[in-house]
Amino acid sequence: MVVGVINPPHTRALDTDMWPGVASVPDGFGMKVRSRLAEAQFARAVAAAGLHLRVDESDTTPDLVIEYPELFNRLAEGGWVGLAEGYLAGEWRTETPEDLARVLKELLSANYRPRTTRIDPNSTFVGGEIPPELVARYSGDGMSSFAGRFATGVPTTQRIKADSHVRGAGRGNEPATHFIDVTEISEPVDVERADLGDAQRRSVEAILETLSVGPGSHVLEYPSAGGAFAIAAAQQRATVDTVTSDPAVSAAISERFTFAGVSEAVHTELLDDASLNPGSWHGRYDGIASMEKLETLGHQQRAGYLSAIDRLLAPGGRVGLQSVVATDLMNQAGSASLESLRAYVWPALDYPTVEGFRQLVDKRTGLRVVGEVHAPKHLELTLRLQRKMFTGQLREAAADGFDVVYRRLWIWQLSLREALAALGMIDVVQFTLTHRHRGGRR
Repeated sequence: MVVGVINPPHTRALDTDMWPGVASVPDGFGMKVRSRLAEAQFARAVAAAGLHLRVDESDTTPDLVIEYPELFNRLAEGGWVGLAEGYLAGEWRTETPEDLARVLKELLSANYRPRTTRIDPNSTFVGGEIPPELVARYSGDGMSSFAGRFATGVPTTQRIKADSHVRGAGRGNEPATHFIDVTEISEPVDVERADLGDAQRRSVEAILETLSVGPGSHVLEYPSAGGAFAIAAAQQRATVDTVTSDPAVSAAISERFTFAGVSEAVHTELLDDASLNPGSWHGRYDGIASMEKLETLGHQQRAGYLSAIDRLLAPGGRVGLQSVVATDLMNQAGSASLESLRAYVWPALDYPTVEGFRQLVDKRTGLRVVGEVHAPKHLELTLRLQRKMFTGQLREAAADGFDVVYRRLWIWQLSLREALAALGMIDVVQFTLTHRHRGGRR
């Protein structure tokens, strides 16, 4: 049983106030035995994954290098959270940062699943937004962190029949089934790093098309995803509202709107509530856009968020919601690995399944999913290009004030999600929602 922590020499230069879990290492009664067992389990997983672990300095072709044995204390205590903390502390590494995604992919594929610290995804705490200066270091357009849609993917659409999850469906005016247009976009080809910005613009353009944004449209971006959607909508001569709970994001996007010449067409609302509860706000919008926010909200906040969208959407309006989702291929290791992202990036992160999202919409709102566009390989490629862009700007990130732990954290989160996408465990979907009844809300 662990009764304390130690602060080894290699972590003493770290900011203990900002990174207490990284600067300290679990210790206490029984830890030596647990550490040896964790080391053996890790070694077996590495071997099963077909990876090469450096055993001495003469080894010049390793996939992984263990720099400090304290890593195994972390694995014994925290599992995947400990593995992440060991990486952030510099206790293990790959030959280059570029190799991390490949190594994590093989560990996930081998279903490496040590006993892992659980972070409650139902937590009511919602983390802040990603700092705009950080987003600029790995985004294609300088402002967006969401997945792009590359030009070379080929769409294929089929209409499927979906069961209604509304209580009483099949009686009266509520049908027992409805139809959803499901589009699959094929893997992109011949893509380069310079294509990322265009791909992110294509994601925005797809949402704009879904919402039929044009002159006179009144649209809401809920919340702001960096400014790209609001700028594009305003350039279509729409009136745009956008919200954020982060003053730094508000300042950054306001500056972007000014530079783009759309500041008079866009209004930014700064909310006090980090869960983005609009409170008494009673605007009604022809279209509402959401770009990869839903999955970072806990279950309670997620239902409230969708209910707010339902209330704010005008009769006949549409919602374009992009979200990363979990697929049927998500294994136990993949689920456990997400604890590291909850611990250090998004406290309430919980990738919904497509069916789970449909059910939530049916049960908690007067909306219905009528369209889905799936682009899993586009998500994988976006994350790969974001990772490459970020690792190529580590010095610039340091100059922006992000310390070595923060920089490693961002390599970790991009690499881990890239690995999950490469294995088909996560997908990116653009959902189209509208009210179930032509007259609007029930």
